[in-house]
Amino acid sequence: MTSLTSNVYTQDAKPAGKVTLPESVFGLRKNTDLVHQVIVSLQSNARAGTAHTKNKAEVSGGGKKPWKQKGTGRARHGSNRSPIWIGGGITHGPRADKNYDKKINEKVRRKALFHVLSDKLKAGMILFVEDLRFPAIKTKDASSVLTSLSSLDGFTGLSGEKRKSTLVVCPELAENVRKSMRNIPKLSVRTLSKINALDVAAHQYIVFVQPKDTIAVLEKKVAQSKKKTAVEA
Repeated sequence: MTSLTSNVYTQDAKPAGKVTLPESVFGLRKNTDLVHQVIVSLQSNARAGTAHTKNKAEVSGGGKKPWKQKGTGRARHGSNRSPIWIGGGITHGPRADKNYDKKINEKVRRKALFHVLSDKLKAGMILFVEDLRFPAIKTKDASSVLTSLSSLDGFTGLSGEKRKSTLVVCPELAENVRKSMRNIPKLSVRTLSKINALDVAAHQYIVFVQPKDTIAVLEKKVAQSKKKTAVEA
């Protein structure tokens, strides 16, 4: 299997070697249709569907004709629950009984994630950091790390007033890391098992922590997809 390589840095932006990246995860060709299909499905599945308006049959009032049909000089009305009345029913409004869920096969979901990661790597938007360690829960320490990493070529947007959206991905999320980074604007922290194509596409930069463990998990996902394909065949 053909492999790619990328530089690894410490949290102080010092070189810490290289990591080998599988082409099956980071070297795929662009597949816009697949990625679009999965991202739209993920966005639909994230909709709560709780917005609800009452129609003419559900609003209070009605029963009695507001005024007699003729002789008043006013327009004819049969009920104050009509949609053209204030407080009347809503026409074509959102309903809570609508289901926005769309089915996504697990294999397709993983494939879309790999395609988005490949696009990010080609664009130079993925950074591999050896590890993140904070002795205490301090946002100041996390900001200092991002400031250090922003000195690397292509990653100036990790800090500063014009900070770009960043996703930090860890194999396992330490409590100090999560709490130190949660108050930093435009910064999200996820465990590797919970990221998807939408998470990656929605952020400008992707920072992978502990790259060796990260690559091992991603390669395991590739193997699982191949295994399912073989069973289906």
